[in-house]
Amino acid sequence: MITDPEAVAALERADALHTALSHIVLEGGDLAAIAEAVGAALECGVVFTSTDGRERAAHLDESQRESLATADLLDPTGRVRVERINPDGTAVGDGEALVRRVVAAGVDLARLVALRQDGRIHASDVHALERAAIVAALLVTRVEAITAVENKYRGDFLRDVFLGRAGEEEYVAEHAQAFGWHLDRPVMVVVAVLDPDAMAALGPDPEDRRAWQDRFAHAWRQVSATVDPGIASVAFSREVVTLVPVDLDAGADAHAAVDRIIAAVRGDRGGGRIAFSAGVSRVSRGLNDLPEAFRQAQRAVEIGRRVHGGGSVTRFDQLGLHRLLALVPDGAELTAFAADVLGPLAERTPEAADLRETLQVLLDTNFNVAEAARAQFFHYNTMRYRVGKLQRILGPVATDPHLRLDVAVALRALEIVG
Repeated sequence: MITDPEAVAALERADALHTALSHIVLEGGDLAAIAEAVGAALECGVVFTSTDGRERAAHLDESQRESLATADLLDPTGRVRVERINPDGTAVGDGEALVRRVVAAGVDLARLVALRQDGRIHASDVHALERAAIVAALLVTRVEAITAVENKYRGDFLRDVFLGRAGEEEYVAEHAQAFGWHLDRPVMVVVAVLDPDAMAALGPDPEDRRAWQDRFAHAWRQVSATVDPGIASVAFSREVVTLVPVDLDAGADAHAAVDRIIAAVRGDRGGGRIAFSAGVSRVSRGLNDLPEAFRQAQRAVEIGRRVHGGGSVTRFDQLGLHRLLALVPDGAELTAFAADVLGPLAERTPEAADLRETLQVLLDTNFNVAEAARAQFFHYNTMRYRVGKLQRILGPVATDPHLRLDVAVALRALEIVG
């Protein structure tokens, strides 16, 4: 017979929770109902998050949130740093937080975080939390199955909008409203893709890759909804497309909402998140402009990744000459042009890449040898030698403005073709 008062109280809490969870399952409740039931029965704070810590449902008061923040378990965007919470317990002031995985059929679905501000979480309460995680897994599996169908339908509809085959404007606007979207307003189209190099480093199998893509798409939908519930955000096969509303009267601050969403999705890159790149279109003022805006965003993210590498955010208006070069359909033509103008400097060798870097610095400084030497931390005479070597390869690039233009374009072409 159990006589320890604390153990008896813990068993009573577990029994009350079991009853509450049974009612939730029978009544078709959601994660919020489970969080509330767990919090009330175990007298602790509870939060369900995505696997990387984005809040999905919670039973937390302000003091509990403040405790998590003080323990550095919340990032600036509000994401719970689940990767810093130990399954066996992590000290939070005078209390403790612990985390449990929400798993079904071997698939990692979510996280359950519990917080007690005035002491450790009893072992019996831990068993109760694990039972709650099992019930949560059932609900999450059901919800995600429904959500997957809905998201596919929404994605197909938005793809038809971008292809100009969704129907008349009035029909498109009404259909979008059925999804809770407002498409007939000024927006910027944002296309975001997980960086291939970052994915390759993880070596995921196809199932893991799909899980990462689903998690990425969910992060965009969740963050976008906090900015404006009428934002359309869908996942295509390898990209997430989001239509961010723009205040045309904001002037230079028109990009603020886009920057805020991107920063929130990126967060502090904790929780095992993968780096991503994004492309941003010009402002689309109506439904008829959306197809072109989508193409602009796609072009921006593609060129941005090639030129600036992974993790870049590129706006179509900032592409400059790259924008025109990207219109050349045949990449081989760009490669041939670069080879004709640059000769051996177009080769994929460390020496050629080093000289191209010097050449770009010289172009940026209008062939001011002293300034270019300082920029590359070379001795002045070393830079003069390099200028001579470059001119022997290219011709009088320091004095011929037409040749200099060809060389500058050829360097940009190499960036486009990678």
